[in-house]
Order: sequence, then structure tokens, then C-alpha cells
Amino acid sequence: MGSADDGNSSYGQKAFKRSKSHFADRVTADGRDGWPVEAGRYRLVVSRACPWASRAVISRRLLGLEDALSMAIADPIQDDRSWRFTLDPDDRDPVLGIRYLSEAYDKRESDYPGGVSVPALVDVPSGKLVTNDYQQLTLDLATEWTALHRDGAPDLYPRALRDEIDTVMAEVYEDVNNGVYRAGFATGQEEYEEACAGVFRRLDLLTSRLARQRYLVGDTLTEADIRLFTTLVRFDAVYHGHFKCNRWKLTENEVLWAYVRDLYQTPGFGDTVDFDHIKRHYYQVHTGINPTGIVPLGPDLAGWLTPHHREELGGRPFGDGTPPGPPPPQEQVPAQGRP
Repeated sequence: MGSADDGNSSYGQKAFKRSKSHFADRVTADGRDGWPVEAGRYRLVVSRACPWASRAVISRRLLGLEDALSMAIADPIQDDRSWRFTLDPDDRDPVLGIRYLSEAYDKRESDYPGGVSVPALVDVPSGKLVTNDYQQLTLDLATEWTALHRDGAPDLYPRALRDEIDTVMAEVYEDVNNGVYRAGFATGQEEYEEACAGVFRRLDLLTSRLARQRYLVGDTLTEADIRLFTTLVRFDAVYHGHFKCNRWKLTENEVLWAYVRDLYQTPGFGDTVDFDHIKRHYYQVHTGINPTGIVPLGPDLAGWLTPHHREELGGRPFGDGTPPGPPPPQEQVPAQGRP
């Protein structure tokens, strides 16, 4: 998720097209791109508002990489200079020493296409951006960073299920993860209706799938569940109203509402979600489609912690592994962002 090339007011004023990640280097166990996995070397820059960045936040928690990979949390209200570190003392990231994420991009390359997006992995010694490839980043955390995983870390991308996981993730990306944006930033009625119909067509198919199994693929949590969760957890708060994906609310779909509550109540998922950041970002940054910048009071968040009964379908959330411990104090979500 990045700043619009012409600033925040351009959202909704021109046809929406998601930029491909321009910086696609990979941090790998063998260091083949020049970036070897190394504890303490890299910093993960995220926004709790952004669903693409939230994938990386959840993966890092589930895999227990907090000590090996430090994390910077950007202000949910970006400006036209990009994501900024105004949540930190002196408005600077304490590790990288920068005020804007764009500074790390500029150290890597000037006049880059695609804007400044999160998640971003930055090399601490040089201050240079390594990658903003949100699709590959979490897969690499699961498969290339294994030497630094915690004891009991789950296998989020099991080799035997990768073909099915990849298929499900591709469908979810096209119609749901990215579909809500195509609906929300549509500039014409036909474009909007096509995207919105696609969102709910896919949600109906996912409802049928999840009515008979606890998780998307296999009987444990995988990368596929993380990617669907980050959109569903934002659905009623922003996509239903702000992006006009309003055929029904998630709370009106018995299966998906139970599924997302199950994940939310699983350590590593809900404890990374900040509804305050989510709502303020979408409603205040996208001035092209919400020019008043008014942030709605609802929805009521009390239901997130109610029983879901999904355990009746079986499944073992962490497989042969264990849940992660509580997040470090400095990474806990403030009270105003939680139900």
C-alpha cells in the first residue's frame, strides 16, 4: 500500500491499477540476491492500517521472528511524502534515523516507479530498501528464515500443499484482496459493479469451502488464511462503507464471520490488528473518495471476542507446533485500537 503518485486526492479520480513491486530482491538463506538472512540486519517497516503490510506483521509473529527482525510502525495518516514515523520520538525511526520511508527508497534508487509502499524491508547498515515485494516477502519469511524461527513455529507454506495454497491465494488476491480496491477506487459505474460483483462471488465460494473445513487449505493455518484474514478483518470497518462493497456485511455471513473471529482470537492474528489505525487511514487519506475526512464511529467491535465454535470442525491451528507468546510490550496494540 503506497501513496498515490499524484497525492492522496487522486484516489477515485483515475482508473485503479495496482503497481507491481519494483524492488523484488529477496532475502534468502543462501544470500543469492546479495541479501543473506541474518539476525538483526534488516528492519521491517509496516503500517497497521495496510492489509498487505499486516500479512508480514502476522507472519513475523507466528514464526517468532521478533528478535531477529525488528519492526517499525508508520503513522496511519501518510502524507504526499509517503509513510512517516511520527509515532516515534522526534518523528524519526529510532533504528534507521529517517523521518519518511521514502528516504530508504531514495538511498536505493532515484526516480523509481510505483510510489512508496509498505511492507518494506530495509537493510539497517546501509539504510537502503531491500524489497517491497509484498507477495514474496511473507513466503520467504516462512521458508528462507527457518533457521531463525522460534521453537514450535508453524509451517505456513507446507511443501505438499503449495499448489493448492497458490491456487487459493491467486483467486483470493484477484477477487477479494485487490477486488475491494478496484471497487472502491472505480471511476465509473460499470467498473465498480464488475469489481463489487466479483468480490461477493468469490466470498460466496469461500463461504461454501469454509462451511465444511476450518481453514482454507489442509487442517492447519497457512499463508492462504493470513492473506484472506487481512481483508476480512477490515471488511465491515472500511470496505463495506468506504469502498461500497455493501451487498452484505461480514457479520451477516454466519460462516465467514465465525471464520474471521476464529482467526482473530488466535494468537498472532487479532493481537496485531489496530482498528483505530485502519479506520483513520482509509477515511482520512483517501480524500478523493471521502473529501470530508470524517471517520465513522462504527462498527461496534464487541462481537470480535464472542465464541465462534469453529473448533467443532476439527483442525489444528499450529499443526505440530505451538502458539506464539504475547507480543513484545512496545508492539502491543493500544487500547483504542482493540475491541
